[in-house]
Amino acid sequence: MEALKLLFSTDIGLLSTFTVAFAIGMIIFIYNFVKKRMDEDAKRAGKQ
Repeated sequence: MEALKLLFSTDIGLLSTFTVAFAIGMIIFIYNFVKKRMDEDAKRAGKQ
């Protein structure tokens, strides 16, 4: 419980939380972006 208190009450803890959340958000964005491009490319390859 003390660890969570430190995580959300100190500057370093908040920065760490933001960094982890940002990294997870980037992973989700890149995954969706690449998946969309792969699906488009597969559709184009199938039409030829």
